[in-house]
Amino acid sequence: MLIDFDSMEETVIPHFKGGERELAARMYMDGRNKILRGRLVSGASIGGHTHDTSSEIIFVLSGTGRVLYDGGEETVTAGQCHYCPKGHTHSLINDGPEDLTFFAVVPEQ
Repeated sequence: MLIDFDSMEETVIPHFKGGERELAARMYMDGRNKILRGRLVSGASIGGHTHDTSSEIIFVLSGTGRVLYDGGEETVTAGQCHYCPKGHTHSLINDGPEDLTFFAVVPEQ
């Protein structure tokens, strides 16, 4: 099955999960998974949240940023993957000068 993000309307979500600025995303949802290509402009973030019922995989496509993960911090760059298992807490922050684009998968449990 092909998922063509370029043909999808971009949804802009202000202060996603309590983060700064806004998340722009093109999303596919089928009741079993949420699959998205997201974009955070410089200075934007996804607020800290815990994955109580599912995990999340984030693959960075372009840009640089930081992930706050269970009280620690990880730097992420294009080509790297961050994994947040069920029961863990994370946040994604674009602290670089250009857009941070990423691909994410969240299983719906």
